[in-house]
Amino acid sequence: MKAILIYNPMSGKQNLEKHLSFIEERIKTKYEQLDITPTKHPEHAIEIAREACDRKYDLLLISGGDGTFNECVNGVMNHKHKPKIGYIPSGTTCDIGMSLGLSKNIEKALNIVLDNKSVKMDIVQTNDRYSCYVTGTGAFIDISYVTDSRLKKKIGHLAYVFKAAQEFFLIPKMRMTVYHDEGKVSGIYSLMLIINSKRVAGLNMVYKPVLDDGQIDVIMFRNFFPLNSILYLISYIFPFWSTPLIEKFKTTQLEVRTNSKEGWNIDGEYAGTGNKIIKVKKQAIEIFVPKKVRKRYFINQ
Repeated sequence: MKAILIYNPMSGKQNLEKHLSFIEERIKTKYEQLDITPTKHPEHAIEIAREACDRKYDLLLISGGDGTFNECVNGVMNHKHKPKIGYIPSGTTCDIGMSLGLSKNIEKALNIVLDNKSVKMDIVQTNDRYSCYVTGTGAFIDISYVTDSRLKKKIGHLAYVFKAAQEFFLIPKMRMTVYHDEGKVSGIYSLMLIINSKRVAGLNMVYKPVLDDGQIDVIMFRNFFPLNSILYLISYIFPFWSTPLIEKFKTTQLEVRTNSKEGWNIDGEYAGTGNKIIKVKKQAIEIFVPKKVRKRYFINQ
């Protein structure tokens, strides 16, 4: 069997390269070959992951933040042969890694890959792009990609908090109509989140997510100026609670129609504006996670 490591040398504290020999030693206890490839420019991980599918690697090991993980998934999604995925989180927030119970500690992360069973995980398609944990539009949705990268390296997650404070008085009003499995909702909203995870921006937003049932959790916050932030806080403190001002539902697909010019965010990256067609690709990738996470979030396997 053969494996490939794709890593982002600019991610997090940028110290993975110091541990490459250790990673190679550990991976070669199970895989005969390990090829190591750093990313060199945006979307490079997509290209490398596609090539890994063409060359029929058995394991795709990823090290980087949510953006690097997303690029790798976009690279493998349209291939018949998809390697199993292992993940060493190394970004600032790493919502995907945290939701899946994966450690930033390299040794612990490798133990999960080498000692645990893989699970099949849902992936969400938004128009022609794929997301692993969130698609969203509205208030604070651009925080992940407009926050200064140098500040993130210095103070970590606090950089997002400072940027959010700057945008506190810029909460938008978005007129939207959303069609889903059970009908439609419409009105003026300040924030919409389409979640295939437990965490978004470091916050627990879904009470008991299921990541292999072919459905996504949708949270829509009606505009409640000037008290919008109170609704966001309520949803964070009580993720199981729905009110007329906070609409929550699960669906396998949805169509979002809006004339809003607010940008969309897919897994922390800008994803254009306007209408979106969203579909869940049930159990589309195979990934190594801890046993307790398999039991908690992957209940259909």
